[in-house]
Amino acid sequence: MRNERHRLPFFLAHHRQLGVGHFLFVDNGSDDGTADYLSNQDYVSLWTTQHSYRLSRFGADWLAWLQIKYGHGKWCLTLDADEIFIYPYYKTRSLHALVSWLEAEEEVSFGALMLDMYPKGPIGASDVAPGADPFKELSWFDSGNYTIERQSKLHNLWIQGGCGPGVFSTTSHARPPH
Repeated sequence: MRNERHRLPFFLAHHRQLGVGHFLFVDNGSDDGTADYLSNQDYVSLWTTQHSYRLSRFGADWLAWLQIKYGHGKWCLTLDADEIFIYPYYKTRSLHALVSWLEAEEEVSFGALMLDMYPKGPIGASDVAPGADPFKELSWFDSGNYTIERQSKLHNLWIQGGCGPGVFSTTSHARPPH
C-alpha cells in the first residue's frame, strides 16, 4: 500500500469486527504517516519497501512471499486498503463462522467479486473523511460491462469489468489486476 492512512481506521475496525486476528501489511514508500500509524496498531505486522510495485508484479510477489511464510495452512484474506470484505450475513455471522462452513463443505478457497464503489454524481465530487464508513458516500457501482471467464488451472471464475478499467487506465498492459 502507499499513502492509505486515511482509509486504515475503518478498514481495520471493519475487519477486526468480522474476526480477523492479525494483519500483514507491505508499505511501499508512504509519506502520509501510514507506516507510523500501522506500527502503533495491535496485531499488525508491517514490512516496508521502496522497491517498484510494478516490477513486483503489482505487489503479487510480496504477497506470495508473506502468504508462504506466514499463511501456509491458514485462511487468508488478500485485500487492498480500499477493499472491504463483505459476505452474506456478515453483520450477524463472524468470519470464523464462514470459515467453518467452508471447511465443512471441504472448500479450500473462497472467491469474492470486487466492486468499484462510487459517489452519486462525478467521481471526484465526494471526499470520505478519514476513518469514516465509505459506504455512506460511495453507494453506487456498475451493474454491467463485466466479462466472466473460467480459469482452466483452478476452475475458478475470473470476473472483470465495470467502468474502472476504462476510466482509470489507458493501457491494459501496465494495469494491475482489477
